[in-house]
Amino acid sequence: MSITGTQVAYYIVCPRKLWLFTHHINFEQTSELVADGRFISESTYERRADRYVQLEIECVKIDFYDAAEGVVHETKRSNKMEPAHIAQIKYYMYLLEKHGIPVHYGILEYPKQRLTHRVDLTDEDRQAIPRWLAEIEQIVSSPSCPAAIQEPFCKQCAYFDFCYADEEPLQAAVPQVENTVGQ
Repeated sequence: MSITGTQVAYYIVCPRKLWLFTHHINFEQTSELVADGRFISESTYERRADRYVQLEIECVKIDFYDAAEGVVHETKRSNKMEPAHIAQIKYYMYLLEKHGIPVHYGILEYPKQRLTHRVDLTDEDRQAIPRWLAEIEQIVSSPSCPAAIQEPFCKQCAYFDFCYADEEPLQAAVPQVENTVGQ
């Protein structure tokens, strides 16, 4: 099974989202946040296509690869899910190495926030990524969908209504902190 960068990111965020996405149950086409992210990715750094190449390896599409410097660039809307973004770019670097394509590091870019982060692929990552891939294959080959994870960030997810249609509102599942300011 070929695994995409999106699947790696979803694996880090939520096994349920990974399973649903892999089984072609998609709600992201109606998500304003996803549309905003796609717009940012397509409209930011417009001249980059003149200098960098787009690579497709296995079923992964890397938007910007600087072959002269061996750098993978990944552009994201927000850094709220940064661990997933880091995992995705590390997976891209891992695949490039696996195919004999030189890669020195990655750059994660958040243009709306004017942030960039360098991402390095370590020996520990090279050992961990095959475990991620095995776990991803196990999750997506399961005949049943994993349970909802009930995290605060779920409210922003395109799958939110699907995951919580039969449950109490998410705010009931998330502990509330009492406001004692000014008392």
